[in-house]
Amino acid sequence: MNPGRRRGGLGLFLLATQIINIGIDNIPPVTLASVALQVAIFLGLGDLGRWFYSAQSVCINSFKVWYQSQWNVLILSALYHADDFHLYYNMVSFLWKGRILERKFKSVYFAYLLAVFTILTSIMYVGINMLLARISDESYLLQCAVGFSGVIFALKVLVSYYSPPGQQLLMGFIPVPSRMIFWAELILIQFITPNASFTGHLAGILVGLLYIKGPLKMIMDSFIQPAGQLESILQNVA
Repeated sequence: MNPGRRRGGLGLFLLATQIINIGIDNIPPVTLASVALQVAIFLGLGDLGRWFYSAQSVCINSFKVWYQSQWNVLILSALYHADDFHLYYNMVSFLWKGRILERKFKSVYFAYLLAVFTILTSIMYVGINMLLARISDESYLLQCAVGFSGVIFALKVLVSYYSPPGQQLLMGFIPVPSRMIFWAELILIQFITPNASFTGHLAGILVGLLYIKGPLKMIMDSFIQPAGQLESILQNVA
């Protein structure tokens, strides 16, 4: 059996159920293609197993990137999931955020956003861990992470910013201002799943804030602009 190929499990069944409940026609194309790609990678379909041989081979840590120049893990690590429930939880969260943001930005810009966020979140993760290794504990250099959750946290920042201000209920009963919900979830996840990558999630939040509050959006828009923004500019010129 191909070492990169893994069997599906309950997590894949639950993900398929979620997609059926939403309706494939209700999922924008880039969001749907992103989910399909990560499921295919998880299953090791075709030649994908050669690129995603194991979690250890594609996981990202600062030592691999900075000292061994394994730049490919900046992308590969984000697309690999350790098990079917890891994939399920990430993809269900991504489906919700992707449907909102892809409809807002349109597909071309959303694909561009995902590509940039994936690379920048990985770079931010490497930078944070290198800083922590210097000021705290050198073991941060070897902390390895896989999964799309860093990118999802970056998207969570955008969803929170573009949603109407108000409150959301964390865990169904803790009221949190919607613009701060990602900070609360960052802390909550560490209590629920201590093995989750705190610095990976933090990296995603910082990338999202760079887009909303910093120069990232202006830099990205100088190359490709959201469809709505471009239409507005053309109307003003006309």
